[in-house]
Amino acid sequence: MDLDPSQALALLEWYRALGVDEAIGDAAVDRFAREPSEPAADPANEKTQLENGQRERLRQPPAATFLNAPGPASETALEAAADDVMAAREVARKASTLAELRDLLAAFEGCGLKTTAKRLCLSRGSPKARAMFIGEAPGKDEDSQGVPFVGRAGQLLDRMLASINLGEEDYYITNLVFWRPPGNRTPSPQEVQVCQPFLERQIELVSPEIIVFLGAAAAKQLTGATEGIIKLRGKWMSYATSSGAVEGRSIRAIATLHPAYLLRNPIAKRLAWRDLLAIREALDAS
Repeated sequence: MDLDPSQALALLEWYRALGVDEAIGDAAVDRFAREPSEPAADPANEKTQLENGQRERLRQPPAATFLNAPGPASETALEAAADDVMAAREVARKASTLAELRDLLAAFEGCGLKTTAKRLCLSRGSPKARAMFIGEAPGKDEDSQGVPFVGRAGQLLDRMLASINLGEEDYYITNLVFWRPPGNRTPSPQEVQVCQPFLERQIELVSPEIIVFLGAAAAKQLTGATEGIIKLRGKWMSYATSSGAVEGRSIRAIATLHPAYLLRNPIAKRLAWRDLLAIREALDAS
């Protein structure tokens, strides 16, 4: 298939949105096969081989050059992303219940993550929860089951919440994005922005007393915080709502360490425990 330059750039931009980050050859290569031994170098041909190799590299620039190239394709992608965000806002406003929101989100085609994920992964817990927990993105286990925080990190989170006497009737758990990014990569800003209207509508419909950000990503996106999670955790913030049952209300919010981080850094559990005690104290006082 012959493509003009603008079509090629658009195709590469689409690949990048789907998480493709390296070029693959047309033919499979067995990396485990023993490579044939190379013949001894011929000094007479060494200069010629070097010059040929340099010319070949000039003819074949790295894939990153194409993937990051500015031009009409990038501008078009940004315009399309803005349109998708506007469409998401319009769709999210229509939901009067969490069930309706799930149905509307399942039919929404504005987020590219939907094309590579197995299942929509929206939430778990009680729609009347006092505490709402927000992570970043579903992982492999969540993608398989269509439920957030069900893998190892989710199991640790359940134990953490049980330690302060919070059961499923007391919490509601969701993420910044609702489909698994390919390869568990970090969601792109465009992907987060297009999902944000549905997250904001969840907050309005649940109307929690406290919001807990699991990791810095959610805190930064919803409060404008700029600090890293170590400096940000344990500090009370506020999230201002703009519509729904809690219009104009500021909800108390706090960030803590993501359970996945605690699995990699068990020594940090003592910090998370302090945050949990602060959450329990705030709920008891309200």
